[in-house]
Amino acid sequence: MSTAAGEITISLCMIVKNEEQVLARCLDSVADLMDEIIIVDTGSTDKTKEIAAQYTDKIYDFEWIDDFSAARNFAFSKASMDYIYSADADEVLDAENHERYRLLKDNLLPEIEIVQMKYGNQLEFGTVYNYDEEYRPKLFKRLREFQWQEPIHEMVRLEPIVYDSDIVITHKPHSNHAERDLANFRKQIDRGLRLSTHLHEMYARELFVAGRDEDFLAAEEFFAASVKDVGRSPKEFAEACCVAARAARLRGDNETFFKYAMKLTAGEGCAEICCELGDFYLSRGDYEEAAVWYYNAAYETEAAIALSAATDRPFQGLIAVYEALGMEEQAESYRQEYAKIG
Repeated sequence: MSTAAGEITISLCMIVKNEEQVLARCLDSVADLMDEIIIVDTGSTDKTKEIAAQYTDKIYDFEWIDDFSAARNFAFSKASMDYIYSADADEVLDAENHERYRLLKDNLLPEIEIVQMKYGNQLEFGTVYNYDEEYRPKLFKRLREFQWQEPIHEMVRLEPIVYDSDIVITHKPHSNHAERDLANFRKQIDRGLRLSTHLHEMYARELFVAGRDEDFLAAEEFFAASVKDVGRSPKEFAEACCVAARAARLRGDNETFFKYAMKLTAGEGCAEICCELGDFYLSRGDYEEAAVWYYNAAYETEAAIALSAATDRPFQGLIAVYEALGMEEQAESYRQEYAKIG
């Protein structure tokens, strides 16, 4: 296998819809690094395609079928360069990271098949990710070369060679996508799709990060069935109990709420269900009991779905409890604790 580094060629592949507010900003930050720009439009009704035409003539229409993977696969099929860079319109590459990207392009070893880049500025916009900066696969070798390895009992290397770069992509959406994504989850379920482990987690997380009361109620039937599904993992079981418990609490069905809550507290528990119990007792004016559960969420358990269940929610709950009790000194101590993790 060759190990000589050299400048690679890159196809930028994007799927877009009604992105006139941010598309030029994204393309201005990366266009000069790309050897080919491919824009796949899934039904824009604004000036998205006109803006895209200022950067490339490789603009394709793709009929939207509620499937992001299908759209991205179509975009990838149009690429012709060594590597494919997958970007969203609400991403920006600042000057420092533009230079890092240029150096990467000049020096990437040819055996590297996937380059991960840090996706930053996550938490400001209520995205479904738990950390403000997380690695994501962003640059992909277009054609993979399968190779044999091991001197005896030889086998084909199946795992890709992944490089974690120091490039940070800034995420700056102009709107929250939660409503769109939650509607898509409901469509897939209505069509009979069994959500994968990954989608099961993402549905639950989307609900806890950005879901409205009506979104939890609309999801209750699916997650209640998931609780009973013996094919689901313990993690999926916990996710399902958390969503179903929240929905039951919102409906005022205390018996069903406690049924799901106790399924988790009988085991290791999780911060989400402790917060649900805290919210339950807070709404009834039982402040001492609410404080117990918020404290457990903040200090004794871990989040199963959304990091905020072990940070924002319990500290906000503890502050509210002690303010209601007139214990301002205790409330202030939790404000200070909250400020440290904020």
